[in-house]
Amino acid sequence: MKIFIPDDYHGVVSQLKCLKKLAQHEVHILKEVAPAESRLASLLKEAEVIVPIRERTEFSRSLLSLLPHLKFMAQTGRSAHSIDLQACDALGIAVCSGSHASPYTVAEHTWALIFAFARQVAEDAQGMKQGRWKPTFSTSLRGKTLGILGLGTIGEPVAATGASLGMRVITYGRQRTADRTRTLGYEMAASREALFAESDVLSINLRLNESTRGCITTKELSLMKPSALIVNTARAELIAEGALVEALRQGRPGFAATDVYENEPVQHGNHPLLSLPNALCTPHSAWLEASTYELYFGEAFDQVLDFAAGKPLKLLNHPAKRPE
Repeated sequence: MKIFIPDDYHGVVSQLKCLKKLAQHEVHILKEVAPAESRLASLLKEAEVIVPIRERTEFSRSLLSLLPHLKFMAQTGRSAHSIDLQACDALGIAVCSGSHASPYTVAEHTWALIFAFARQVAEDAQGMKQGRWKPTFSTSLRGKTLGILGLGTIGEPVAATGASLGMRVITYGRQRTADRTRTLGYEMAASREALFAESDVLSINLRLNESTRGCITTKELSLMKPSALIVNTARAELIAEGALVEALRQGRPGFAATDVYENEPVQHGNHPLLSLPNALCTPHSAWLEASTYELYFGEAFDQVLDFAAGKPLKLLNHPAKRPE
């Protein structure tokens, strides 16, 4: 089968050990960054199978309709929000997603950002390379308040790390967050506003859906301390458009660290956060970790092999029989 893997602009898929599973098939790995729909359709026109890398490409009805040979899509990771499943039904395209999730890579990256902020790691390391010795004070986290917005599979290890450092952990979220907060012995913030106002470090760990899109606004951000740090390793769209940049310019919160952006990849430094001295930005690299890639892609490739062999699969949709 002709299998296409788009959006490998990091150039790492060819390094995966699990890629050997597809040795008997024709595999095309595309590294072009964010091509226009017409260009992408041209690149994928011969595809019988597509393995999307997370949600980097929006597989809309218009794009899918331009791919006459496409029979199957094996989404890496659990989320398939970027695939129009109704269009796939009509076009006879079967879709699977992964069952695995790796919360620890994101939790680790969250703490990498927090530590980098508190101990000025990037600035001091660069200063050393430039011959500077800058003995200024850094920030201790012990005794500070760690706010967790959404105590889910990622929020829990983030909270546990904070607690192990002697931080006061407060949370806010839906019923699951309240239940887990009580079970784990943390504090539930008196209100959503209190979470923002009391946190010295606030970690956003919500899922993006229609109810959470844009749920963090300038109103909540303006309640934060001038010394506070907000960390977003979840989704950029959880924060209302432009609100974080405006809040940082106003000095509440005083600092932000983010790994996610509305339009990815960010090219040529073209994002307003990158011009702010109080923003620490990484290129959505929280899950760019070898064992995580092997896990996600290994599962997707197994699904491709099962599809090719005609084995039953747990599909996300109900595709019509595609005309020959």
